[in-house]
Amino acid sequence: MEPASANTGFFQLLPTLKNQFLYDPSIRRIFKLFLPTDIARTVAPEITRLGDEVLQQHVFDWVTDAEKNQPYITGGGRNAFGQLVSTKLVVTEGWRKLQDFSIGKGFVGQGYEPGLDQYTRIIQYLRELIFESSSANVGCPAAMADGAARVLQHHLRNSELSPEEQKVFQNAYDHLVSRDPARAWTSGQWMTERIGGSDVSRSETVAAYSPFPSDAPLCDPKENIPLGPWSIDGFKWFSSATDSNMTILLAQTPKGLSAFYAPMRRYNPSLVVSATGITGGTELNGVTISRLKNKMGTKSLPTAELQLQGMRGWLIGKEGQGIKEISTILTITRIRSAISALGHVSRGLTVARAFSEVREVGAGRGKRMKLVDSALHMHTLADMTVEHHAMMLLTFYSSYLLGLEENPSSTRTPLPAVTTVTPPSELVTPLLRVVTPLLKAYVTKQAIPLVYACMESLGGVGYLESTESEHMNLARLFRDTCVLNIWEGTTDVLSTDLVRALKHPKGGPDSIKALDSIISSGEKGAESAHIIKQWEALRAQLEANTQEDLVQDARSILWKLSEILMAILFLLDVKSSDGLVIREMCQRYLASRGISTTSQATSSGSQANLDINRAIVFGVDHVTGGASKL
Repeated sequence: MEPASANTGFFQLLPTLKNQFLYDPSIRRIFKLFLPTDIARTVAPEITRLGDEVLQQHVFDWVTDAEKNQPYITGGGRNAFGQLVSTKLVVTEGWRKLQDFSIGKGFVGQGYEPGLDQYTRIIQYLRELIFESSSANVGCPAAMADGAARVLQHHLRNSELSPEEQKVFQNAYDHLVSRDPARAWTSGQWMTERIGGSDVSRSETVAAYSPFPSDAPLCDPKENIPLGPWSIDGFKWFSSATDSNMTILLAQTPKGLSAFYAPMRRYNPSLVVSATGITGGTELNGVTISRLKNKMGTKSLPTAELQLQGMRGWLIGKEGQGIKEISTILTITRIRSAISALGHVSRGLTVARAFSEVREVGAGRGKRMKLVDSALHMHTLADMTVEHHAMMLLTFYSSYLLGLEENPSSTRTPLPAVTTVTPPSELVTPLLRVVTPLLKAYVTKQAIPLVYACMESLGGVGYLESTESEHMNLARLFRDTCVLNIWEGTTDVLSTDLVRALKHPKGGPDSIKALDSIISSGEKGAESAHIIKQWEALRAQLEANTQEDLVQDARSILWKLSEILMAILFLLDVKSSDGLVIREMCQRYLASRGISTTSQATSSGSQANLDINRAIVFGVDHVTGGASKL
């Protein structure tokens, strides 16, 4: 036997990833469950192409570049003679290329384009999920741009704006939803401050109404956009997407916490823009980047501490109603946080499946076998796949509810498969109000151990920062997944918010009524009866206790309600497309939550168990040693 060396001996065959849209069994089921046939047929070719594009080497090269060459600030805020100058943020070419890719694919814009009605958000977010793990976190500013576009759209349609406000808001909205990288904007969302974290009520940022005279310089002379009439001063502690073109932020006014729109840059006719003394250019709009955050993950994403001094902005809505305005954005960013988390789980499982088809391990008595033939390994991946699918059902159900809320006048009738979980129009918003915080809390929390388990399934290779094989870099995905449970509200913050919504004197009863309607309206059977019994016990707990008494149990309430909803949706999936695999997945999920004690494969032989587990993992009847297929 010849000894191995650095260049000779055994080398593991590199796993080959498959298109997630075609080969992720959960994505395929979601696509079939929630979309009408005509829409599915129309969008499938483009999503198939997208699934191939996000796995191209040049995309992973952009990711590696964005991760290795991280954002930085030039200079120290003063010139050679000690005079204050505007700080400049530098981002890498890979980050800019991924931003352009995201914009061109319409990961924001599609949400505001006509034609798909209440199914728009399902398709938009399914596409974003497929891209997420190849995005180097450009989905973060895209999520905030999505939320900003929604709040501006609402006011353009429903508010009594002055002609000047109408022009300014429309200009910003058009930039946000554009698919042209040369024209499109991203947005920040500045709420967090040192004093309160997620408790924004104690904001130390102050806005004063101080309009400029009519002959003042324009904010953007090319588009004839004036400077905002409000001057904003303060300090923002966590400001992601620091390279964005605009932001939505909270600040105190004489009437309370209020929401504002502010562009990131403004024109200054006196600004020296050349060594020859030429003047007239853009500078940061009263913003100084104090420092960039050094984070565990999301390294490519510029997150900063920002000093605001005379930032000019525009009031959104009414003074003192900032929380109401920002909640519109939070609905979208929280759903998109769940999308991001499941994007990483989906990619992690894609890598784990591919690795299992090429990696050999000892099978005892000198024999070797591939991991795909290991009963234990396939059982482990099958259990992970079941958890993933449960959360996919909840996430895209939430996306469906968002689409219903945004398209109340749609003439499309609900699909027969989802009729029982489609609430009356007047209950859509109350239901979305409680589903959004529980979705974000549950999915982003549970995604962390799932991504870690995918990393573990590769052994030591999974723990490596595999920048040389970026498509296998699950360590990067794990680091990036961890933040999703923190930003846009931690588990405790969201659990408290859920209890607050359920006990709200006005909205709470409607939320309870909406939950009643979807949990109790399914087909009757032993499993559904058990689910209804669990809901009735939870509802009794909610009704018998005050909000203050319930807060200490808020996490368990959120967990129980999330799992009740996922159980209902699992049964719905079985009903819509019955088959051995989905029935087994459903039974396993229900048993793991104490709703059912039977699993159809438990009494079968070892080969039958292996076969059903492989079918769960790959979505098909997997042939030993062969490639999975649809």
